[in-house]
Amino acid sequence: MSAVTQTTHAGPPSRHDMPGQVDPGMEHHETLADGTAVLIRSLRADDRQLETDFIRQLSPHSRRQRFLCDFKQPSDALIDQMMDVDHDRREALIAVALVEGTPREVGVARYCATGDDDTCECAVTVADAWQHCGLGTLLMRRLMDGARSHGFGRMISIDAANNHAMGGLARSLGFQRRLDPDDPSQVIHSIDLPAWPS
Repeated sequence: MSAVTQTTHAGPPSRHDMPGQVDPGMEHHETLADGTAVLIRSLRADDRQLETDFIRQLSPHSRRQRFLCDFKQPSDALIDQMMDVDHDRREALIAVALVEGTPREVGVARYCATGDDDTCECAVTVADAWQHCGLGTLLMRRLMDGARSHGFGRMISIDAANNHAMGGLARSLGFQRRLDPDDPSQVIHSIDLPAWPS
């Protein structure tokens, strides 16, 4: 049994438990379906080890569903790519919880602008032991709000056609599904993000 499946849920870390400084305006304290509290916030430059550990501890199945390929360990280049956020055109929101007294990243949702200025592509990943408790939904709702506030009018996600968990999440959030015309093993989920009333 992997370490991640032995994880027990704990409360959210306080601001003093987290590495670096936390902008209070960017913090969202959330409660999962099982009553567990987590902190959702933007990824920071000093979160590299949190992000690395998170990817390393994903099961091979979860890594394949997220990255659409197999690998044993994340490369430095992959971690560099995951850490490349500007909190405008490229954003990542991480969910952090205290696990046995240590802050751990237990989920992440991110978007990146596409060639169309109005559209961003998103992805969400939840640690294996933290799946099926509403964390993916909370992360995606916060991400969609963030994308809307940065001027995006449409969000898409490209997923494996057999990724039923992502399909269910996308459907519950209002995404539309269609087959990828360039790759029948993949689907494209999309949703409009209408601007908030002024």
